[in-house]
Amino acid sequence: MSTAVLTRPTPSAPTLDFDLVRRFCLYLIFLAGVAAPFTTDPLITLGGAIVPWVLVRIIGTPNMPSAALYIFLWQWMQIYARVPQSWIDHESLTGGLFGSDIARAYWYMLASLVTMALMFRLVLGNMKPPTRAQATAHFRWHAKDVIMVYGGAVAVSMSTSIAIRAVPALGQFLDGLSHLKTVALFMLFVYSMSTGRGQMFALGAVLFEVVVGFSGFLSDFRGVFIYLGIAALAAHIRMKPLTILGGMVGAVALISLALFWTSVKMEYRVFAAQSDDSQAIKVPLSQRMEFLGERALASGNMDLSVSSYALLSRLAYTDIFGSVITVQDASPEPTPMRQWTEAIQHVVQPRFLFPDKPVLSDTEVYMRLARAFTPENMREGTSISVGYMAENYADLSFPGMLVGIAVMGLLTAGAIRGLMRTNLPHIMREGTIMAFAFSMARDGVEVSLPKVLGAGVMFFFIYMGLNKFVFPRVVTWLDQRAALPGPRRSR
Repeated sequence: MSTAVLTRPTPSAPTLDFDLVRRFCLYLIFLAGVAAPFTTDPLITLGGAIVPWVLVRIIGTPNMPSAALYIFLWQWMQIYARVPQSWIDHESLTGGLFGSDIARAYWYMLASLVTMALMFRLVLGNMKPPTRAQATAHFRWHAKDVIMVYGGAVAVSMSTSIAIRAVPALGQFLDGLSHLKTVALFMLFVYSMSTGRGQMFALGAVLFEVVVGFSGFLSDFRGVFIYLGIAALAAHIRMKPLTILGGMVGAVALISLALFWTSVKMEYRVFAAQSDDSQAIKVPLSQRMEFLGERALASGNMDLSVSSYALLSRLAYTDIFGSVITVQDASPEPTPMRQWTEAIQHVVQPRFLFPDKPVLSDTEVYMRLARAFTPENMREGTSISVGYMAENYADLSFPGMLVGIAVMGLLTAGAIRGLMRTNLPHIMREGTIMAFAFSMARDGVEVSLPKVLGAGVMFFFIYMGLNKFVFPRVVTWLDQRAALPGPRRSR
């Protein structure tokens, strides 16, 4: 097989890649530099705005999986969101209501992201480029066949949801299988953008995923927008005016949906679960959709300022880390390395072999490390976590926590490298890494250490098996269908 790298003609419009994203980050630095002198924390405002450029500069190697951008920029957004929140509150991070530890948490979290990015560069910086055959395999497929693969993955995802309720001990394994839908959806988006075929199928999938996302207990609708954005990066789309307009429409749609969800989620969760302290949905889907439809029709009465601030404060996750710093500096955790020890024990004891293993309680860890109660989350029936960065701080303080973050970065990047080392089409390998990233980093900095490690290990072994025994058969089927006579274009 040829190992020649696929070369593209010089486009007439800029191409969306890591270099272009890095240039966008320079614009952010410029805007922050203009605004910083007028803020209460000029150094915090400008310093945090420089970090995205640093992150993309570190990880932006030619063959870095596109999903790496999501891992780092999503977590940076959660950290930096605290800055505009402080503007609205008219207070400084160093001298506000929650004390100077908020500013310490801010810098520690940014340092953690840079540390992890360096580990990604170390492990993935010399990845081999895809061969021409791997890079162009999807161009010969039929759109209807790609959408059939997506439909099959949706069926698997729905089946795993039913199976998890029937056999909770296999929940982690089945949850890993459910991410097959992410792989297939990502493939559909890249296929549509790079070939120009199946665009109506892709739009239909977006609408379907939004509706399905709203039907659950959590805000799962945002995932489809993330896949769409990272797929655009993987497809190296040209940034023409129509493309930019489409991106702006998608961004407005995501923000609008997020604001709507923020305004109704508490009422919806109580209605869906018929309780204010449970996540078990009891109301039929038709009634839940009717409830959301009625609220959508009345969305004109939504207080945008209240919903926007609530969304911003929910996105920001620095205060919780600051609370952990305050508590741990005053009375450190008496058990050395407790968080890492419990996380490793959780990973090496799969529930189907150890059915009596205690259920993880992020809220219990939160109350132990931050010494705070969470009445709002209890009322919503959801849990709250201090996040893996704060757990590393509880074990190792600063700068020792950066060692723990570096280990996590090495493990995560090593798993990605292993998953990428197959002879599968590049579109499928990128989709697998997108699913891996979302399974671990869906909640960003707020995800707990045991869940990061547990989800990563389980996903790695499941998808190494799928890479070996299942995905090659899917590719063979797509190739065989492509060889059959029939129309090549389907929109």
